[in-house]
Amino acid sequence: MKIAVTATGKSLDEQVDQRFGRCRWFLIVDTDSLDYEAVENTSAELGGGAGIQAAQLVSGQEVKYVLTGNCGPNAFRTLQAAGIKVVTGVRGTVRQAVEQFKAGEFSNSSGPNVPGHFGQK
Repeated sequence: MKIAVTATGKSLDEQVDQRFGRCRWFLIVDTDSLDYEAVENTSAELGGGAGIQAAQLVSGQEVKYVLTGNCGPNAFRTLQAAGIKVVTGVRGTVRQAVEQFKAGEFSNSSGPNVPGHFGQK
């Protein structure tokens, strides 16, 4: 299965980025093989709409889940509409997050866990 994890860098040993819409990278990980692709989040610096744009970018990657620290309402709705389940509150390295996901240690989020514009500077 393919999942997307928000990341501060381009490897499995980078930290999970706590911001969905404004993360630097999405690591698209095959949970069976741990093969992955780093996809730059080109909407991270947008003045507005970063969450929606990031969710659209992720939905084009054919993932079933997104693992992140926080996800706002617009991004959450966009991911939900694309049939992608969201897991929030994720910390540690991307590799640790994937292993925890595979072990069934996470629950799907029922809604956004931060208000809109949370990650904006």
